Amino acid sequence: MKKQEIFQVDAFAGELFRGNPAAVCILDSWLPDDLMQSVAAENNLSETAFAVPANDGYEIRWFTPVTEVALCGHATLATAHVLFCELPPFGDLLRFFSRERGKLTVTRDGDWLVLDFPSDPPRPAKLPVGMTEAIGQEPLECMKGTTDYMLVYPDQHTIENLRPDFGLLGQIPARGVIVTAPGREVDFVSRFFAPQSGVDEDPVTGSAHTVLVPYWSGRLKKNTLTARQLSRRGGELRCESQDDRVAICGQAQTYLKGHIYLPRH
Repeated sequence: MKKQEIFQVDAFAGELFRGNPAAVCILDSWLPDDLMQSVAAENNLSETAFAVPANDGYEIRWFTPVTEVALCGHATLATAHVLFCELPPFGDLLRFFSRERGKLTVTRDGDWLVLDFPSDPPRPAKLPVGMTEAIGQEPLECMKGTTDYMLVYPDQHTIENLRPDFGLLGQIPARGVIVTAPGREVDFVSRFFAPQSGVDEDPVTGSAHTVLVPYWSGRLKKNTLTARQLSRRGGELRCESQDDRVAICGQAQTYLKGHIYLPRH
């Protein structure tokens, strides 16, 4: 058996037991895909991130309990937190490389970490058959990013009170569905549902904000935005629209570190 260090981090959280928990494994070299998927399923968190040193940074991949995904914000934030705070000292900049989304960076700004991700401006889309029944209320607008639908509603109260039918929602052809509205105390609020990817409701979804930020930046005519994801755990984000990139700022807290034992390959 091979001994592997593992961390669990609450991302987009200023204190423990909030934000979105992610597992992080910093590897010497890649494990087989099916083994990484098994580790993610065993962890049973919305995401497990694996990173391997490459050139002047790290290649990074993300797995839900049932599938690999193209981009994950909170698990990238968690990985950067581990590298900055739990392993040998780094400076204030980390470079990651994603197979599908290219270069990603994370910088340290005091207690905050700043993700630099590609922007994914949503486009108007036809509301899929069954979406209204699955979500429970017809949206004002239906948009779509690269992998997710985004539904716009009139107010925060509506977002708070949505009770999706996850069985029906899982039949919508997408990675997941973002719902959003203007916030009462922040610029915008959101929730993210992804039964298609094995996560009924994600606590805080960094990648969804690559879609949300360009939309709200254009609608509100401002580049710097405050956001809140209205899951049970909740999460606070500071965001900035920067041409074809999005800066997503959050904090992170280490909850657990230990070892897992893996079969040798």
